[in-house]
Formats: sequence, C-alpha cells, structure tokens
Amino acid sequence: MDSTPAAPFDLLIENVLVITGEPGAAPIHGGRIAVRGDRLALVDTADGAPPLAREIVDGRGLLAIPGLINIHTHSVLSLMRGVAEDMGFAPAYTPGVPQGHAIAAGDAVALARLGALESLKFGTTLINDMYVHVEETLPAMADLGLRVSASDRLHDVDFTRVQQGQWEYDPNIGRRSLDAALALAERFHGSHDGRVSVALGPHAPDTCSRDFLTEIRAARDATGLVVSTHLSQSRLEVELIARRDGMTPTELLDDVGLLDDRLIAAHCIMMNDTDIARAGAAGITVAHVPKGNAGGGMMAPTRRLREAGANLALATDNLLGDMIEAMRWALCIGRLQAGGVAPDWQPEDVFAMATLNGARALRLDEDIGSLVPGKKADIVLVDIDRPSFVPLLDPLGNLVHCGQGSHVRHVFIDGIARVRDGRAVGIDEESICRQAQRAAETIWQQAAA
Repeated sequence: MDSTPAAPFDLLIENVLVITGEPGAAPIHGGRIAVRGDRLALVDTADGAPPLAREIVDGRGLLAIPGLINIHTHSVLSLMRGVAEDMGFAPAYTPGVPQGHAIAAGDAVALARLGALESLKFGTTLINDMYVHVEETLPAMADLGLRVSASDRLHDVDFTRVQQGQWEYDPNIGRRSLDAALALAERFHGSHDGRVSVALGPHAPDTCSRDFLTEIRAARDATGLVVSTHLSQSRLEVELIARRDGMTPTELLDDVGLLDDRLIAAHCIMMNDTDIARAGAAGITVAHVPKGNAGGGMMAPTRRLREAGANLALATDNLLGDMIEAMRWALCIGRLQAGGVAPDWQPEDVFAMATLNGARALRLDEDIGSLVPGKKADIVLVDIDRPSFVPLLDPLGNLVHCGQGSHVRHVFIDGIARVRDGRAVGIDEESICRQAQRAAETIWQQAAA
C-alpha cells in the first residue's frame, strides 16, 4: 500500500460561507475551498482537520463567490466619468467630447489600466472590452492579472464626421479595421496563460454598412470568434437603419447572418415585439447595462427578451465598474417592468447574469462562472463582517441588496492572489491613478481646443 502523503493543495480557504453560483445550489456554511494548480479541487463543507496546503486563508467573516464577469466595457472611456453620464447619449455621437480616433495610444493605455484595476478590486475577474488601440490596451490590462476578452472597434463609417450627423462609409476604413482585428486575434488569442481572448467588435449597425457586416460575418465563420456589438441602443440608430436598409437593426443583423448565439449585443433598448421574438429565438446574449441605461432615462425590455429565449448577462459599460451594484440595478429595473416582485426575478437571477450567463456568452462556462471542482479557481472573497450584512439570513439577498464592490477583500484568478486585503497585488495603484488623471486632462484639453 502506498503510504506517500497526498500532494498538498496550493490554496485552502477554511470556514468560509460559499455561494457556488450553480443553479439551485444552497449556500455552504462553514465551507472549504481547495485549489490545486489553477483549478478548484474541492468545494464543500469543511469536514475534519484541514488538509495540507501551501497557503491557508481563514474564511471566517468572508463570503466566497465566483469571479464576476462584466460582459461589456470600454475601459478607456473611464475618461468620461462624471461628465458623459449627464450628456444623454454615447460619447461616439456626442459633440464636444473626446473621440476614439483622437486618443493617443499611451493615454488609452493609462485609462485602460485604470478601468481594469477598478474592475479587479471590485471582484470582476473577466471583462469583455471594446475600443481603440487594443493592441496596446489588451496586454496592459491583462498584465494586471485579469481575464480579458477584447475587440477592436470595427467600423467602416468615417467617425470624424459622425458627430456632425454625417454617416459616410468607406470600404478602405472597414478593411483596415477588420485586418487589424484579425491580426490582434492571431497575436493575442489564448495568450497570458490562456486568460486573454479576442472577439470581433463591430461598433454598431449604423456605423457599419451592410456590406461590411457581411464581411465581419464571414470573418467570424472563418475564425470561430464571438461577436460583440451595440444593438438598438438609440432611436437615432433605429431611424438610420430604417432609412438605409429598410428594416430594424435586429432584422439587419439577422439578414447578414450575425444574429445567433455567438452574438453579444449591448443595450437592446429600442426593440419592437418582432425584434424581441427574433433575438430571443436566435439565442443572442443581451449585454444588459441597467444603471447606464437608466441614467439616460431608458430601460431595455430585459424580462421580455429573457422570456423569448435570450441569454441575459450584466455589464457596466463605461461607468463605475461595480458589478455588485449592477446586479442591484438589474433587479430593481426588472421589477419596475413587472410592476412588482416576481418569483422569476430574484437575487439568484441577477447573480447568474453576473456570473454563469456571462461565461456562457463567451463560451467559457465549462471553465468559469461558478465554484465547481474542475473549473478554474476564480474566487472572490467578500467581507461580510460589517453592519450591512447583519442580520445574515440570506447571504445572496444581502449581497445583491446591500453589497458594494468596495466590500471585496481578496480576489484569486487561476488560484493566484490578485487582490489581498483590498489592494491589488504587485501593482502601484497610486501610479495608475495619477497616470490616468494626467491622460484624461490631456485628452479633454485637446478636445476643447
């Protein structure tokens, strides 16, 4: 009989309250989470003396949840914070605000790192990001330890004219942007120990001609990459597509072959009944931005989209990257739509939107999105030893209704500590904030000039 001691775990979290994120699973009180390598080896009630481990974390007063997944971000657009929210529309269409084509690569990197740092400290372990200078911003964000799915902003419209209300399409612009996106995928997809993936990111139906959308669909079919876009985000978009193509934006994406379960579509606000049924039947993922939409006086028909068959995942867009706050907004907005509290729109539903549904959208649900042995060890430990979690009768209810991103204490990605005691590990947070402040001031000064 082999008497060799079992190999030690790399990480052991003892006496922790666990919400696994698996559908229907009850919280585990006095739980034990063990990690070997980059995978979860054990998630169960603590039984007996702790096994051997290279590192043991005392989980008393902590709540363990899966890493949160932010399915639609523009980290560079943290430069709009506190300003663009009150302008009423997306920065790309708003006169007087900085535009992507005018942002220098170094400034984009500084702001992207700020957005990624904020997300990480708030318990997000994966962001799906789209904007400009992605060949520089993607590795800069991934170097902080995050999982990053990223896409170049694909378009064949001349963005220098859009703010003046002119939509002019140039196939050369489209070809350059698509070539850059394919080169990005060739270079980075699967890099950083597998934490990085690349998506194809057509900006929106109105900034991409029908011919260019058809090219993107062909590229998607050839590469197998997911597609991430904006869809039906404004009345302006709907009216322009009606004039240009004689249909709705949803019908256009369906017509060119992009409306399916490989599509992540942000907002989906201005949809009619036929659009909702079509999008649901196609199984698209709706990147729901509850707070951002509500701040603009709008609500996506999320309950109806889910009933039609769409996969709902949560996002913060270019606002504060607090996914716990986003869950709370999603819960409240769904109840406003229903006119009350319903059994099918509860904390567990919005929690799934922030975890497993996002993983499913990126085709990563076999690896992330819940705390299950065999999956990647993406673990967030929330400090519940505080007044807002007392009385602790329903841990998930407390998290969604009363929690904040700032309550996150520790974050592990692939079993590696990326945040300890609320501070990013090995990262000069103050330097990132200073550089982002300087970059934002420079960009805004240039826009004003």
